Amino acid sequence: MATTTPVHPVDEVPPVRQLAAFGLQHVLAMYAGAVAVPLIVGGAMQLPAADLAYLITADLLVCGVATLIQCVGLWRFGVRLPIMQGCTFAAVSPMVLIGTTGGGLPAVYGSVIVAGLAIMLLAPVFGRLLRFFPPLVTGTVILIIGVSLLPVAGNWAAGGAGAQDFGAPKNLALAAFVLAVVLGVQRFAPVFLSRIAVLTGIAVGLAVAVPFGFTDFGGVGDADWVGISTPFHFGAPVFETSAVASMLVVALVTMTETAGDLIAVGELTGRKVAPRSLADGLRADGLSTVLGGVFNTFPYTAYAQNVGLVGMTRVRSRWVVATAGGILVLLGLLPKLGAVVAAVPAPVLGGAGLVMFGTVAASGLRTLAEVDFRGNHNLTVVAVSVAVGVLPVGVPTVYEKFPDWFQTVMNSGISAGCLTAIVLNLLFNHLPVKARSAVGGDPGGLPGGRGEQAVQQSREEIV
Repeated sequence: MATTTPVHPVDEVPPVRQLAAFGLQHVLAMYAGAVAVPLIVGGAMQLPAADLAYLITADLLVCGVATLIQCVGLWRFGVRLPIMQGCTFAAVSPMVLIGTTGGGLPAVYGSVIVAGLAIMLLAPVFGRLLRFFPPLVTGTVILIIGVSLLPVAGNWAAGGAGAQDFGAPKNLALAAFVLAVVLGVQRFAPVFLSRIAVLTGIAVGLAVAVPFGFTDFGGVGDADWVGISTPFHFGAPVFETSAVASMLVVALVTMTETAGDLIAVGELTGRKVAPRSLADGLRADGLSTVLGGVFNTFPYTAYAQNVGLVGMTRVRSRWVVATAGGILVLLGLLPKLGAVVAAVPAPVLGGAGLVMFGTVAASGLRTLAEVDFRGNHNLTVVAVSVAVGVLPVGVPTVYEKFPDWFQTVMNSGISAGCLTAIVLNLLFNHLPVKARSAVGGDPGGLPGGRGEQAVQQSREEIV
């Protein structure tokens, strides 16, 4: 009898009904973050409302295209894992500085295009660095990603940063209600419904929010039915040396963050990221960033909140996230649909975000559980890396007296913690050390330092 090769869960194609539900869930999880970058940059540059709306629709369109490239793959572009792409917050401060000091949007887009090309060229180099990401580093990075995202969920739950009623009990009550619905559905509902617990919680929360005046759909009527982003809408790109230099620093930061997210998804889905696939994923980031500069939007990276959603729902199919990319393309071409999604109030997203982002942190702890902490310095690596990564999250102004390039790197808790983990792992586990004793033991009584040796190896080498 002929036997069929089993399909990896990453490559499975669920039924259309499930694809649509799971995909919409991913869109709702990242939508607020996706539109935040154009809102912040456009607001800082005091763009008129029409231009601001144009930036948002262009962003959603390229978000969708970037996600499709990453999930489906195009030659050597795309990691072919369930990865959602969106604008990186690491580029916000440099872009605001470039746009408001005389260069305007053309100078922003010129620097973005150069940064995208640089990412594509550097992708193979980063791919060869995968051996410096053992479980000790990857688990620490995943933990930092989750912890650094929790304040975002907290701001949403309180009503959204800058809201007049920020912290009002009604906002937190709505967020707690959504959280309870998500947990209840996940625990007691049938399997399919439990996998869309976040979507169910958001839908129920929205149904409750409308009659209580948390939101309205007035903006839907004002939105256009069709909107198409054309290349260089705001003028031909301008390439200024200072702008390009600052955006190249951002490129290195986003590559570090994306590498951490790709490795995290590989852990969650059971398809470990190899050097070649890591390079392919980073190369897709670069291509998407170039497209962003051409189609009037910004640099792109993997979105960590959707990594948490993959871990929480245990739906590992990349075609689900590809469907989400298709939905984003529709939202970018049909602004009226985007206005409907934008009507979801922040507290509803906050209740769901607490579960998703907490799941990311818990996944990091699960990876660290595989690391040997006896008789070595691994605990120090984790402790210092988490401390450095959480520092700018807890004290956002801690580096404000430092140069701009330093702030660009260190104000991102993810990139700061990731770099720290890599450096400390090299220092304690890769550099040669003095002999422990005449019999080759280590301070913890493990002969030959097996704990240190094991953490230097990738999981594949250990097996």
